[in-house]
Amino acid sequence: MTDLLLVATGNGTGNILWIVGYIAFFALLMYFMAIRPQKKREQQQKAMLEKLEAGDAVLTTAGFYGVVIDITEDTVIVEFGNNKNCRIPMQKAAIVEVEKAE
Repeated sequence: MTDLLLVATGNGTGNILWIVGYIAFFALLMYFMAIRPQKKREQQQKAMLEKLEAGDAVLTTAGFYGVVIDITEDTVIVEFGNNKNCRIPMQKAAIVEVEKAE
C-alpha cells in the first residue's frame, strides 16, 4: 500500500522499477505456463498428422474411432465401424490420436 502511495506522489522512482519488475515477472510466468506448452502441443499434433498413413487407426475430436482409408493434402477419408459403407471425409485437424497399423 505504501509503495503505491509513494508512486502516486512521485517520491519513489525506485519503486516504479519494482512495479515494472513485477509486471515483467508475471508476463514471463504466463509465457512459460500457458503459451509455451500450447505451442509444444501444436508441434506434436502437426508431427503426428505428418506421419499419418492409410490403415492407421484414429480417434476423432467427436470421439469416434476409425481407420484411415485415403489421405489428401488437408482431408482424410475415415471408415467407421464394421460397415464398409460408412466412410466419411474429414479434415486432418479433427484427428486427436493415431495408432499405427501393424
